[in-house]
Amino acid sequence: MKTPMDELRQVEFLPSDGPLRDNVRRLGALVGDLLVEQQGDAFFEQVEVVRRAAIRRRESGCALDSLAGQLAGLDARLAHTLSRAFSTYFQVVNLAERVHRIRRHRDYQVAQAGPQPDGLEDALLALRDAGIDALQLRQLFDKLDIEPVFTAHPTEAVRRSLLEKEQEMTRCLIADFDASRPPTEREAELSRLHMALTAGWQTSEASAVHPTVQDELEHVGFYLTGPLYRVVPVLYESLSRAWSQAYGEPVPQVRILRFASWVGGDMDGNPSVGADTIRTALTAQRAQVLQRYVGDLGKLARLLSQTQARVEISAPLRERLDAYSRALPAAAAAIRPRHRDMPYRCLVTLMQVKLNATRLDAEHAYGSVAEMEADLNLIIGSLKQHKGAHAGAFAVQRLLWRVRTFGFHLARLDVRQDARVHDDALATLLEDAQWTQRDAAQRAERLRGYAAGTQNFVRSNDAAVQALRDVFAELADARVRYGSDATGPYIISMARCAADVLAVLALARLGGLVDEHGRVPLDVAPLFETVDDLEHAAGSLASLLADPVYGEHLCARGNRQMVMLGYSDSSKDGGILASRWVLQCGQAQLLEVAKANGVTVTFFHGRGGSISRGGGSLVRALMASPAGSVAGTLRLTEQGEVIHRKYGIRALALRSLEQMVGATVRASLRPAQSDPRVSRWHGIMQEMARDSRQAYRELVGGENFVAYFRAATPIDVIERMALGSRPARRRQMRGVQDLRAIPWVFAWTQCRCILTGWYGLGSAIERGIERYGEAQLAEMARNWPFFRALLDDVEMVLAKTDMDIAERFSRLAGELHAPFFDLIRAEFRRSVDGILRLKGRDKLLADDARLALSIRLRNPYVDPMSLMQVDLLQRWRAGDREDDALLRALVATVNGVARGLQNTG
Repeated sequence: MKTPMDELRQVEFLPSDGPLRDNVRRLGALVGDLLVEQQGDAFFEQVEVVRRAAIRRRESGCALDSLAGQLAGLDARLAHTLSRAFSTYFQVVNLAERVHRIRRHRDYQVAQAGPQPDGLEDALLALRDAGIDALQLRQLFDKLDIEPVFTAHPTEAVRRSLLEKEQEMTRCLIADFDASRPPTEREAELSRLHMALTAGWQTSEASAVHPTVQDELEHVGFYLTGPLYRVVPVLYESLSRAWSQAYGEPVPQVRILRFASWVGGDMDGNPSVGADTIRTALTAQRAQVLQRYVGDLGKLARLLSQTQARVEISAPLRERLDAYSRALPAAAAAIRPRHRDMPYRCLVTLMQVKLNATRLDAEHAYGSVAEMEADLNLIIGSLKQHKGAHAGAFAVQRLLWRVRTFGFHLARLDVRQDARVHDDALATLLEDAQWTQRDAAQRAERLRGYAAGTQNFVRSNDAAVQALRDVFAELADARVRYGSDATGPYIISMARCAADVLAVLALARLGGLVDEHGRVPLDVAPLFETVDDLEHAAGSLASLLADPVYGEHLCARGNRQMVMLGYSDSSKDGGILASRWVLQCGQAQLLEVAKANGVTVTFFHGRGGSISRGGGSLVRALMASPAGSVAGTLRLTEQGEVIHRKYGIRALALRSLEQMVGATVRASLRPAQSDPRVSRWHGIMQEMARDSRQAYRELVGGENFVAYFRAATPIDVIERMALGSRPARRRQMRGVQDLRAIPWVFAWTQCRCILTGWYGLGSAIERGIERYGEAQLAEMARNWPFFRALLDDVEMVLAKTDMDIAERFSRLAGELHAPFFDLIRAEFRRSVDGILRLKGRDKLLADDARLALSIRLRNPYVDPMSLMQVDLLQRWRAGDREDDALLRALVATVNGVARGLQNTG
């Protein structure tokens, strides 16, 4: 039987990618067997006919008509199953590529040909060679703080059962790295692969019911308590080896990593989130992490079997054991008599009892995570003191790193709300119907007394006011119950002035969030999102820091101000080039304002998965960031398919964290730019950003553009999908600004246009060349990290774009098609031509053969699903968009295309 992988011989793999080719062939053959077994020979042959037609279209460059004709008018159930078949192929190719990354990492280690690029050893050796000594590096590590933040935007909210099956398939493929295994073991692994793949086929990818916040908590918890929990100690061990290799001395024992989450705290536009979900999230996270600690302690109890007749223990450890035995007499008495001469085991057993009491808020609970850290340090110290360094100290140290990273809260919970929600509540509390229309200075003046605590609001029974009061009351309770480390900053969406921040302090006092000194113990982070807001961010921060009430608040918070930067709405508002440039300039300007006011500013990067929302290579992004903007601190959002791609497999989670740490350290210690050309390039880029934004706004701000967007993309399907717990729109849809950035990008990605990642760049390059010449812009592309990173990111998006398929979608817009699509196609050609000219190349991705191969592997399977989607979309809309088999088939195509392109929103 011919398998779906027969054409692989026509695909040119890199010489080092032989194992990838073999895995793709093997997994593809399994998919073929699966389709025959589950759907029959006739269905499999239909898949093959479509696939071969798609390959011919790609290889010969012929029109889409023949392929589209084969897929038109299919029965909805058949279209649904075809989409799932193609999507299953993407699943195995994605998995094969992830496993191949693990293999390449191991090959580096085995070959010992030097450190793997962008790893920890590579970063530290580069710093050493650049003249950074151990003392300078230690000073940086003393303040190093890296915090990935998992958001409540699960555009790839795959069922946990399917994630577990994928992990099983991963284990099978990794086991195959050992070529010496006997044939019987290989056959057993193949059977496990087949079982996991088949069970996955018989399971719906996602529930038809919109996920609740509880579902989102479970989804994020899968990564935090699974792969990440496992690899955190390994990260510190890798750092120790890298430090020793570079500097020949022990690594400083400091915490450099922690995690945060928005799940349960992101109220912006989500009526399902409030005080109750904050409580639920914090309770669930504590239960999850304490359960993992109890399990680890159980393993330690079995490992630390040293008996008093053989070894001594330290006096402090003996005192701690005696104290716990007196405090917990029933638990101490329950220890088996034959274990009572094992002091380490006895102490660890009583620590388990205290952890269970902590989870239940019962008597004898740990008062803080520091108390558990002290117990673990006592054990480590005693073991090392009495020749036990190799008899368990390593395992205890691993748990200690986990406790330092995850605490008793697993991940800090951020809270976010729109500034307009606060203003609506204040209008009620102040009995001022015109409150939202008053200027910023008036509002700030009125709020200062309430923010400082010298004035109190009149009590209100208004439901919206009560909801906000409850949120802050819950944060106050969380601080007492879970500690100050359990909650993160309060983020204000659409913040524009000092009054927006004072509003949070005033409402916090209303809810009772006040410490023993009468201060609000809360970090407030304004989120600057649109291009205009980012352009005025420095002025907004200056006015905020000049406010006497806020100045006093910030002083109590250590004069550290967090500012969140919105990559999503700025790109949706002004296009990718204008967004990237205003973010670059905004950081530099904010740093100047903070320095002038004696304040340290921390940037929180609201990055999404797609290039248009700040995705792409984090290493490139950090190295291209303004000098001083990293300074040992990195906080960024992780969401959607990015979480799964970076953290779904332990080895890849470790690699992702190593790259994150290495890039942060290098970006923090890189020398200040001294290239005299940079100031000239800044002037050129300012004009290019203006030109790019103008071209972009002429498109999206055009009359009838929203109608065109809704007709030419599957946005109406995406809005019906059960992707997350919050709505796709902020308010009534008046324009692009009211659509959330994720569905905005998702829709353009689905129709293969992906204009959110490139529109406006071509016009900017064309006009830049007219003004300054191609040689000058090419020089910028070669030598300026900011511009080089931007062009690399956009090039990838252009390579995934297919204008012929995008035109099929566009024709769904009827008479609106021609005026808008003519602009889109022309700008696409300008963008491709511009990048190729500046890079001196004749085709896209000429310098990234591996990515070009990845796209080529997927195209014959993405194209049929895209064409089915066009046909199904037209038929579904003609039938008044009923919730029927056509919609289910459409959803299958959306999921499949997203999996194939590895991008959603």
